[in-house]
This record gives sequence, structure tokens and C-alpha cells, in this order.
Amino acid sequence: MNALRAVIFDFDGTIFDTETPEFQHWQALYRRHGRELHLQDWQRGIGTWDAFDPWAGLPGHVQAQRETVHEELREAVHAALEDADVRPGVRAVLDEVRARGLALGLATSSDYAWVTRWLSQHGLLNHFSALATRDDVRRVKPDPELYLLAAQRLGLDPAACLAVEDSLNGATAAVAAGMGVVVVPNEVTRTQPFPPAWPQLHGYDGGLDALLQAAGRG
Repeated sequence: MNALRAVIFDFDGTIFDTETPEFQHWQALYRRHGRELHLQDWQRGIGTWDAFDPWAGLPGHVQAQRETVHEELREAVHAALEDADVRPGVRAVLDEVRARGLALGLATSSDYAWVTRWLSQHGLLNHFSALATRDDVRRVKPDPELYLLAAQRLGLDPAACLAVEDSLNGATAAVAAGMGVVVVPNEVTRTQPFPPAWPQLHGYDGGLDALLQAAGRG
């Protein structure tokens, strides 16, 4: 096994839980129109793009006002995120990664503007030595391209990197890239069918040591 040289984090749901409020607002939109948005369906689209279309389950008159409805939804989600903090304990883990001389990367299916906005707001952007976003690749997760690019930008073999993920699509991408992975799911991803071989933690309370031990790197 290669010596661990870097930890590469996903962003949405892993560092900052944008996923739970987004699902909750979409779920509320469905219910206002007499429909039910099932978590299992929503989960197909977490960590990737174009795998699930939530508009398809809404009545035609709502879809006809898609631009207006989407803008209202977007503003509501952003307002919720403005008042939210990053996931408990994750800031300390990011600090520990750097303090121990490990490189820190980010691989996300979101775009550069989105992740840098929130990382900057929470004072975390400068923690990362390399970012790989959907603006940089042809295929997002579960394809491994984002993780391979993040490792390349760190100047490292993927086998020397540990990925931290919250979703099935994201963890699948990391494993396909040849990295170890630790899954730290959130409220909307914890029921996904993660293979038993992929270590899971319920949160970041144990700090970096817990992540490394779970990954067999402790």
C-alpha cells in the first residue's frame, strides 16, 4: 500500500451540507402541488448531474412556469445555506490534514463558482492545494475523472490519496480512481446502498485519526 500523501474531499454534503436543505425545499414544492418526492429517487442525482430530473414529477402547469419556480426555489435554498455552517467537526479535520503535512484536495461535481463561493464564505478556500470541479472534466461522478484530475493536480498517484465522500456516486468515483474512501453520509445519503467494504463514519467527531483508522491508514 502506498504511503498516504493526501486527503481529497467531496464538497456538497461532505464539507457543507447543501444537499439536505435542497431536498427539503424540493420536497415541500412537491407537496404544495399534491405530489410526493421520494428520497430514494432524489438520491440517484446526488453527487452527479442529469441522473434524476425532479421537474418530471411535477404537474404540467408548474413545469410551464419552470424559470420562475426555479428562481424562487433557488433563492429559498440559498437563504437557508447563508445561515448554515459547515458540517460539525469538518473544519478541525481540514486543519489536522494540513498540520500533519498531508496535501488537501477537493473533487466535486459542482461548478467552480459554487464551491469557491461557499468555501470562501467559511474561510476554507485557502486550505486546498488543488480543486477539481465539473468545469474541468467531461464526465462527473460516478466517473473517476474528477478524482484522477485532483490527484494529478496534487502531483500524486491516486493510490496515495484518501477520498472522503457522502454519496454513492461520489464514493464510486473515488474507488474507480484507485483511491481508498471513507463515507461520511448526511441525512439524505445515509440510506444509500453503500457496499459493506466501504468504511463509514457517522460524522467527524473523531477527527482525522478516526478517518485514517476507518480507512486502515491509522
